[in-house]
Amino acid sequence: MQITLELQRYNPEVDDAPHWETFQLEAEPMDRVLDLLHKVKWEVDGTLAFRRSCGHGICGSCAMMINGRNRLACKTLVQDLKSDVITIEPIRGLPVEKDMVVDLDPFFKAYREVKPYFINDDPPPERERLQSPEERAIFDDSTKCILCAACTTSCPVFWVNGAYLGPSAVVQAHRFIFDSRDHGNAERYQALSGGGGIWRCRTAYNCTEACPREIPVTQLIEEVKRAILFSYM
Repeated sequence: MQITLELQRYNPEVDDAPHWETFQLEAEPMDRVLDLLHKVKWEVDGTLAFRRSCGHGICGSCAMMINGRNRLACKTLVQDLKSDVITIEPIRGLPVEKDMVVDLDPFFKAYREVKPYFINDDPPPERERLQSPEERAIFDDSTKCILCAACTTSCPVFWVNGAYLGPSAVVQAHRFIFDSRDHGNAERYQALSGGGGIWRCRTAYNCTEACPREIPVTQLIEEVKRAILFSYM
């Protein structure tokens, strides 16, 4: 099938502003959008810039806006888009470095602020810190996050408020807040309760719709809100 690929291009060394370029490609229905980008870069225009690594929906590198929605290029099939015109733009809310490559420093700054690691200063037991299957299941969804930034960059609050931590950071906090073995919640609650914290969320559900791992992001954000509220009661 013939595909019209419309790419938003931007090279800060030569461009004053982003512009659109169009490529005509032959594609199979089962081709991934990542395959089309490879075809442009390897066969037509080697200056095209985008991130990708594993190619299997695990690393999260190839998050971009495809036909108006945040998706992973490696998981999006041509046939699923149901269109012979495919538009690709960088994810929003982060500075564009070149073409589809954005500066992820603000995203990972928010990630670090919620202390996304296990905190427990008690003396270690002889074996491991035990946890029941029921306790583990409470935070199962939040362990699936691959830090692709699709949820955070789909959030309208994040677009307009650069201080907002964003959905992904809250999901990472959720993973440890609800871990029965962790003792670091007081520090996380402080980070989440600040001016750029969780109370900026307006429950738009964009984050849940954007997540390529089908994490119920909005639900997890609400669970963290309740945990913070009950901690002060």
